[in-house]
Amino acid sequence: MKRFALAAAVAALALPAMAEDITIGFAIAKSGWMEAYDTPAATAAKIRIDEINANGGLLGRQIKWIEADTKTDRQQSAKAGLQVIDDGADMMIVSCDYDFGAPAALSAEAEGMVSFFLCAEDVKAGIQGVGPHAFSGSVLAAVQGATMAEWSHAKRGAQTGYVLLDTTIEYNKGICSGFDWMFPQIDGTEIVGRDTFKNDDASIASQITRIKALPQEPDVIMLCSYIPGAASAVRQLRAAGITSLILNGSAVDGSYWLDATPDLSGFVVPVQGSIYGDDPRPAVEAFNTAYEKATGTRPASSYAYPGYVLIDLWAKAVERAGTLDGADVTAELEKMQDEPTAFGPRSFTAELHHQNVAEMQIIEITHGQPAATDSWTISRPIPLDVLLK
Repeated sequence: MKRFALAAAVAALALPAMAEDITIGFAIAKSGWMEAYDTPAATAAKIRIDEINANGGLLGRQIKWIEADTKTDRQQSAKAGLQVIDDGADMMIVSCDYDFGAPAALSAEAEGMVSFFLCAEDVKAGIQGVGPHAFSGSVLAAVQGATMAEWSHAKRGAQTGYVLLDTTIEYNKGICSGFDWMFPQIDGTEIVGRDTFKNDDASIASQITRIKALPQEPDVIMLCSYIPGAASAVRQLRAAGITSLILNGSAVDGSYWLDATPDLSGFVVPVQGSIYGDDPRPAVEAFNTAYEKATGTRPASSYAYPGYVLIDLWAKAVERAGTLDGADVTAELEKMQDEPTAFGPRSFTAELHHQNVAEMQIIEITHGQPAATDSWTISRPIPLDVLLK
């Protein structure tokens, strides 16, 4: 009997140890207004995790996830970050917004752990505002503004632009800074006026008066805002008889707000991929279909996509590093130059953990119907000093 027990013990020792799962900690908003942004991107991240697991996992191990609710509160964000670390997270994913995601990301940074903002588009959501192990899965807001500047001139002959900035959040300022940087560099162009408003302003009548007082209506209005303020501004501009092409950023992607602006035409936004079934890249529509299968509905906006991208890039870096170590994985991420993804190439450097240039799909709304009409990549990256203004 003793010999049998000893043989069994020796045999057990000879078997390879079962590798533990890799754990991703989601410190995100599961309640409060940020939930509308965080949940779609987190769902996209989990779709990519499931795909990786189905193909054998990562480093020969399966990936699981744990979650903690930030409740769209900065103090709760810090607590949520600490909670997922205590629960064994190997990597952390935080909220779409810098202000609400940074407290959790700072907890990861203190541990030397890689963190990714789901879809933050402020340059501070990375090295500049958190530390060397923090990244964002999205494209900088300034790239969106610069894309609109260059595309509108090249494809619509825009020569005069008016900048209308909603000063409520940093994202809006980022869009306008990209437009302000790119548009004047184009031969024959001029920014003929600037104005500001707040997202909750009931009226922009005074701003409209100043636009109508110009010698000629501007070719384009760079409206840097988000819903509901953006919809209100667009409705008022059109009601005042202003027919300029109106440009905005990705924050107003989606058709959910168009009832507030009946039969809208001449409104254009740049996005990372089209949710409307007309993206020229088959991989994007394949994701839209997978998202619908997982949730019962297609993505409501392109803000789901960065969640899928960040898992794809992080997993590649882990495989190349052969470890989950934060410093080693960061080093591999920083080697990525034009790394292929379903939503276009992505790059990181030791100075910038964001995209300061990216292929964007151009969505135009005509008679209330949004559709992909073009794609555009800005001719040069936006310099870091411009991003940090």
